[in-house]
Order: sequence, then C-alpha cells, then structure tokens
Amino acid sequence: MADGWNTDTGEAVYRSRDAVKNLKIKVRIERVTSTAALSQHLQQQVLSQQGGEDIELKTLSSPAQKGDNEDEIVVGWQEKIFSQYEMELFQNEAACQTPLDRQYHKEVKALLKAKNRSSHRIFTYTDHDRYTNCLPLHQLQHTDLLTTTKTGPTFLAERMASVRNRRQERRTMDSSIPKTKIINWEPTEEFVKSSRVVNNAMQTMHIMGDLGPPGRLGQKENECLLITIKTDGNGTVIVKPDFNKGKEPYRIVAEGANREIWRLTLENISASMKSEEKNKEQNMYKDLYVRHKEYLSGLVGQDFEMPPAGTLRYLMNGEIVSAQGFEYDNLYIHFFLELPKNWSSLPFQSLSEVTQTCRTKSLKKEDVAFFSYPFTFEVFYMSEKDGEEGIPQWPVIYFKVLSLDFWQRYRTEGYGYLLFPATPGKHTMTCHTWRPIQTGTVSAMRRFFIGGSAELEDHSYVRIPGTFKGDRLSRFGFCTETTGSVTFNLHCIQQARAFVDAAVLRRRRQKVFEHLGGFSQQGAVCTILEAFQRARRKMQEARESLPRDVINTGSQLQQESSA
Repeated sequence: MADGWNTDTGEAVYRSRDAVKNLKIKVRIERVTSTAALSQHLQQQVLSQQGGEDIELKTLSSPAQKGDNEDEIVVGWQEKIFSQYEMELFQNEAACQTPLDRQYHKEVKALLKAKNRSSHRIFTYTDHDRYTNCLPLHQLQHTDLLTTTKTGPTFLAERMASVRNRRQERRTMDSSIPKTKIINWEPTEEFVKSSRVVNNAMQTMHIMGDLGPPGRLGQKENECLLITIKTDGNGTVIVKPDFNKGKEPYRIVAEGANREIWRLTLENISASMKSEEKNKEQNMYKDLYVRHKEYLSGLVGQDFEMPPAGTLRYLMNGEIVSAQGFEYDNLYIHFFLELPKNWSSLPFQSLSEVTQTCRTKSLKKEDVAFFSYPFTFEVFYMSEKDGEEGIPQWPVIYFKVLSLDFWQRYRTEGYGYLLFPATPGKHTMTCHTWRPIQTGTVSAMRRFFIGGSAELEDHSYVRIPGTFKGDRLSRFGFCTETTGSVTFNLHCIQQARAFVDAAVLRRRRQKVFEHLGGFSQQGAVCTILEAFQRARRKMQEARESLPRDVINTGSQLQQESSA
C-alpha cells in the first residue's frame, strides 16, 4: 500500500490571466483502514459465497456508512462551506459578535431549514475567517501527509505562515538608525526578523477535513488541513499540494489512537475557455497593445531632437572598470575632459570627476581594483569655415591614479590619457600609465614614509601640451617609470543632420531599386553606355582643341608606322 501513494506534497505555482473566481476544485477523501477495510473484506466474503444474502450486502454498503467513510465536494474560490463545529456554533445567535458571524448565522439557519448541506467532512476557511489565523502551525506545513513525526517549525516558516496578517502594514524606517548610517554592519536579531522576510499581499483559502470517527464529528482536534490556495493580484495561484493529474492519491494519517489512514484526491475542474471567448480576448489584448503603442508614440513624437545644421553631437556613456598593476592600495582616479578647438559642451556639465576609493583584490597574481564608475560626457563640434571636411582633433580624457593611506596621505601612482573613439559603438580600451620620478633614494624614502611624490603641473604633458606650438617636442632627460593600467568601457553615439540626410537618400535609392525590379540590369547597362559616350565626347573635344599641324604630324606618323 505504501508504494501506491503520491509523496510529492510540494506547492505548485500557476499563472493565469483568467479571474481567480472561476477556479473550481474537486476534493475527495476516503478512509482506507478500520471500518472501511472491514466493510470491504466482508463484502468480498459475501460475494464469494454462493447464493449470498442480499440483506447482508445492503447492510454493509448502506449510504449512511458510506458517507462516514468518504466525502467528495466541488469547491470554488473563497466559497464558504461550514464544518459541523461551525454549524453548531453559529446556530446560537448569542455567540455571534461580529457582522461576519451574524451573516454566517443567517446562512446556517437557511441550510438547516433547506436541509441541503453538501458536505459533512470537508469544509473551508476563507480569507475573511478568524479561524484562518488561528490554525495550528503543524497543520499549515502539511507534515501529516507523509510522516507522523512532529518537527518544530523554523523561524522562516512561522513568518511565512503569518505573512497574511501583515500584508496591509506599511514598513517604516527605524527612527533609531540615523540617516547618515546607510549600512548596518551589525544587524540585531530583531532587525533581521523584521526586515528579511518577503511580505507580499496574498489572499489565502484553506480546505479542511474532519477526520473524526463516525458519530463524533465537530471536534477541533480532528480537523486536518487538506489543501492551501494562495493568490495575488497578478494572476499567480499557489496550490499546496498540487493536483493529482492522474497520479496516485495523497496519504493522510489522522490524529488519535487509531491512526487511521485517509486517501486524498485533488482535481482541477475549472471550465476551460471557449474558442470564441479566447479569440475575443486575444483581439481585445491586441487592441489594447495597439492603443498603448499609439499613446507612447504620441508622447515621444515623430521628430527626435536634432543638433543644429553643421554641428556634430557626440555622446559618450563611459565606465571606469578597473585599475591594476599599481604599487599601493586604496586607489582612486581623478579625470577631466579637454576640448580642442571648435569643440564645446553644455554650460551646466562638469568636465572633471573623481571616483570612489577602492581596495584591490588578488586576481591571477595581480592586484586589481574594480571601480565600475560610470560617467557621461556630451560635447558638440562645429567647424568655423563652411565646407571644411574632416575633424582635426578629438577630445581627450586625462586621468591621474592616486592612492590613499591610513593617515589620509595620497601618492601619485600614474598618469594617462584616453582619446575619444572616432567610430560610434562599444569600445573597451586599456590605457597604460606612467609617473615621473626623481633620481636618488631621497624621493623614494619620502614617498614611502611621508607620502607625496613628483607631480605634473600640466596634465596635458602626458600627451602633447596645449601650450606647445613647435614642430618637435623633446623630452630628453625627463625620468619616468611605468606603473599600471586602467580599463575603460565606452559607449559612443554620434548624431548629425548629415547622417540623417545620407540615410534618407540611401533609403530613397533603395526604394527606387525596388520599384525598378527586373529593369535593374537594363539600367546598369544604360549607365555604362552613357559613361562611354561621355568619355568619347571628351576625347573628341580634346582632339578638336589641338592645333592643326599637330594633328597632321600625328596622322603622318600613324601612316608610317602602318607602312
């Protein structure tokens, strides 16, 4: 018998665009031990006897006894089905204290008057019931479905079990933590318990079963959790345990001295959507998407922001990825942008920035500091003369790598520069650095003990100084030392009206070729013939412009060579 049970009691998550009110679940429980097993055994004996008495068989399989051993019901979402305990409780109007209790009192009286109660052993606790919050925790964990051993719930299980109670509470900042203290390095146990549990707004419904012996229904200790259903407003439905889907039933071990075993079967019998309704819903979603697209297009507009005519707009979204190969730790980078002639930037844009201080970590026998520092530069180029072609110089980013020690003293670790890429797109560039040094050991000892080192007064000396006007730049006698390297990720965008005009012209040519279709080859031949005719006319005009004696001499030489 143990081999015929379904042991997968984990929760299943479903996504549905249909309303959760259309959910229908068929729940069936059946007792497989004690009285039911004896009844089946006696039935088999009676059937095996020749000429068995019909009276005994009818007595053993009477409807009353069968209803005590099994129960089946179809439950909808948040459908209230009263238990025997609730039927007895809400009969007394004096026990009803809340408006919900008084409503249940009316419903119970109507059921008793109509005598059409659908179930005796299966009942539900909806999201509005006070019993939902009072269920024993061991019942909420479905531990009785597989084993009879009692295990204590973890802290996370307790928090998740009571998450429904806190779904409407708004989390506020702890006033005891000052605003300047962003990172809490030593969180207390109370802080962990109150801040590290997901709190989503969920609606819950429990389908219960009364597993008490016949004639003793309505006792709270015999209640057992069969299935839990949770849903949120985004179409997510969580069912625990999952539907059987043709697999073996689940096993439930009842509490008490008899330890009776029950069989649980769950089936999703929700009505499927008709093809006409499904097509109607898809068309409705398509119309909604089209309207939303038109709304967004109306917000964006058809014309994008364009720079003035004759102006190139250059936008760089960059990132300082890492720095490696430097002597000391706690590195930071100071960088600024130099704009050559005919380049300009926005008035409010800062052309100089400083990164955060970053510690190095060992990576493949190399000390690497990962900055991941983003920066953005937007510059414009406009030529002075009309018709000037090409861009003479590109903007340059000069940077300086520095280190900071425990006493807040800094040292210059290296200088470098980065030239703006001429082509748009993504570029990953590694720039090597150097630093000036002084001969002798005094400067090295000063750098080690008290910090500081030789620095450049003009950072553009890393490349070509802006004040240099000569033809040759000599750096003879200037002592330097190679240090490390800095890696950049650059995403460059270039925008100009000339690009748009060229794209439109190319698009128009493509449309013309598409309209020509099969005449494209004929058009190519005509183009070649026209070019040949133009070349022939130019040769004739050049020949007519020559003097007459030169033409006669050329003809005589041609006749002699032919002779």
